[in-house]
Amino acid sequence: MNNSELCWMSASDLAAAIAKKKVSPVEVVDAVLERIGTLKQLNAYVTLDADRARQTAKAAERAVMRRGARLGPLHGVPFSVKDLIITKDVRTTFGSPIYRDNVPTEDAPSVERLKAAGAIMLGKTNTPTLGWVGVTDNLVFGVTRNPWSLGHTPGGSSGGAGAAVAAGLAPLALGTDGGGSIRKPAAWCGIYGLKASWGRIPVYPSSAAWSLSHAGPMTRTVKDAALMMNVCAAPDERDQYSLPATTVDYVKALKGSLKGLRVAWSEKLGVAPAVDPEVSAATAKAARAFRELGCKVESAEPTWPSPYDCWRTIFLGGIGARLAPYLDRRDQIDPGLLPIVEEATKLPPTKYVQAWFDRLAWWQHARAFFERYDLLLTPTVACPPLPIGQFYPDEIGGVKVGREAASAFTYIFNMTGQPAATVPCGFTKAGLPIGLQIVGRRFDDVTVLRASAAFEAAHPWAPRRPAIGSR
Repeated sequence: MNNSELCWMSASDLAAAIAKKKVSPVEVVDAVLERIGTLKQLNAYVTLDADRARQTAKAAERAVMRRGARLGPLHGVPFSVKDLIITKDVRTTFGSPIYRDNVPTEDAPSVERLKAAGAIMLGKTNTPTLGWVGVTDNLVFGVTRNPWSLGHTPGGSSGGAGAAVAAGLAPLALGTDGGGSIRKPAAWCGIYGLKASWGRIPVYPSSAAWSLSHAGPMTRTVKDAALMMNVCAAPDERDQYSLPATTVDYVKALKGSLKGLRVAWSEKLGVAPAVDPEVSAATAKAARAFRELGCKVESAEPTWPSPYDCWRTIFLGGIGARLAPYLDRRDQIDPGLLPIVEEATKLPPTKYVQAWFDRLAWWQHARAFFERYDLLLTPTVACPPLPIGQFYPDEIGGVKVGREAASAFTYIFNMTGQPAATVPCGFTKAGLPIGLQIVGRRFDDVTVLRASAAFEAAHPWAPRRPAIGSR
């Protein structure tokens, strides 16, 4: 098997081939590291742990050859970790010069569990500072580019992870999502992304977007995401808000039927000021496809009030608290982020507390909606990927919009903590990916994954690859 084939194999296929001794973990790791080296222009990885990855791969190979050895479900499969997630003995910068030399002494729970399952960490992927914006660029490592078009952003803040998976630079990636940071780059990179229920995958240490930030998988297939959920989804005492353990096998749960599910399709959700026409057409067509899967699909446009000010206060309050002690080092804070930090530090405490009250009150809108529906479908992002250098769209579909418009469909479900995924559902005329968001009831990760898998089976996306990663 040649290196290109190894780089494009799914994690589930790789794990099976390695267990059957058809493929060596060393071959796999070497193939992916070589590919990372040839696609440096993407700037997806910012810290490689190549030597340790090769050593781990050799140990994994020895285990395969040892008779009677027990292999984990991801034995020998490479993965990447977003640079907001701590990794033992591997630099974690949070995308900031302030933490340029930060080397944690422990792994985050999700990293620890992937390693225990036999997966091999290759390194860290790029992110904006503390995940503050929906594109990927920072003062330490610079810009990450989209494999489908180098002149466009992969989104953010898990943009390095999205670009890596889309370009065949490891089949598994750990991302985080405080307002769309898994779903947005997954949608713009043409891959699958799941923001699991808040607490389903423990987050430790708490992120700047505490209470909003979810951890989750970014993969090329739904089954690979389910494999990551099997490994990562369990409580951890370091995160007191992590959810209790369940007996769910997420991979087996993918096979269930969708027949009779009540599904709502919403083009604007009552909060999006505008949606790009190509995005609207592709996602509406994808939503209609759920009828063929046995669902009862109907259009629904709730008249929800926008919770953006509430979300922004909580999100920026966390970032402001983290960076306020370093305001004497302004040259080490991104120019676009600096005024936000200054604004956050000037907010009265009552503003932050009121945002929490408003958040709890706003949940009643979503609660009532999901009493009627099992799933909600929306565009993942209101517009196609932005050109490099543009942080927010000024207009969408000819309508002037504010900075929250592109992410209008995603940040809401960080406030509610509901599971939400994005599936690739088409491309613009310019060849840029479009994603459909699938939102489930609170804690119902299984139905979101099952719906994602059913759509994938009917409309597979993995065979289509970006030109930069097709060789």
